[in-house]
Amino acid sequence: MTVDDCEAVAAVRVGGWRHAYAGLMPQSYLDAMSVEEDAVRRRRYPADGTEVTEVTDVVAERDGDVIGWGCFGPSRDEDAPLGACELYALYVLPERMSSGVGHALMAELTGRARASGFVRMQLWVLKENARARRFYERAGFVPDGAEEPFEVDGVAIPEVRYARRLSAASAIGEP
Repeated sequence: MTVDDCEAVAAVRVGGWRHAYAGLMPQSYLDAMSVEEDAVRRRRYPADGTEVTEVTDVVAERDGDVIGWGCFGPSRDEDAPLGACELYALYVLPERMSSGVGHALMAELTGRARASGFVRMQLWVLKENARARRFYERAGFVPDGAEEPFEVDGVAIPEVRYARRLSAASAIGEP
């Protein structure tokens, strides 16, 4: 991802949230999300130099247009095992879902994480987001037993943590 991709990535993220989380979190929150504000925030990270980040952002493009985005970095969980990273986000434009873009992004992100020396990837997903959970399970992730609420506009929305090994010999079902 480059600074020039920030507007398109913001559109993918906001569109992804509105599509994936409709009915799972307050609609007022989703309606208030702004592509413009998200793009401004994204442009600051690589450009202002005030935040040193170990986050890797990757975009998927088709015919020069950004159609998907994902990112990972060090795990933010206090109980994360040594060598664990966290998949922070993976979104595809709603009209491009089920086209292989998400799988391509996942392969790129896990490959880059492995190449960076991480041995395990974790992620948090809304407990009621059945579609995303199926996607992650097909990619070899399994729930590891951790759950916590994610607060949105005063509403606690349960999340579950998934994990998978990143080694070439990792087995599905083995976090």
